[in-house]
Amino acid sequence: MARLIALLLALPGFALAAEPAGKAATPMAGSDIAGQLGQLLLGLLLVIGLIFLLAWLLRRVQQLNPRGGQVIKLLSSQALGPRDRLVLVQVGNEQILLGLSAGRITPLHVLKEPVHLADAQPATPEFAQRLMELLGKDQKDKS
Repeated sequence: MARLIALLLALPGFALAAEPAGKAATPMAGSDIAGQLGQLLLGLLLVIGLIFLLAWLLRRVQQLNPRGGQVIKLLSSQALGPRDRLVLVQVGNEQILLGLSAGRITPLHVLKEPVHLADAQPATPEFAQRLMELLGKDQKDKS
């Protein structure tokens, strides 16, 4: 993959080296500018098309491995401060309480009996939940 990228980056240099010396020294004519502008536009459209193609391909690859089949699930999260959190995760049949701080994850306790949450909805981040409340999404969903 790296060789392909290096080859694609080197192609413009090879094209410039292959031009005759007499043609490079002459000033540009009016019709030559239109041709170069068309070539520039075609190259730009090609790059934009490649970006869209790669984005589509990335979405297709992500759909092959659905998120619902993950082994690790976030059950609950509680902020303790601006950078500290308690997080309850489930790995298989085991629930683990983790402490998160800046740059560190510490397992605090492995629960012998799983905690059953009252609401079966997955935990949403506080920011997303507050944003939905501000936008009035909760009232629309309940109606």
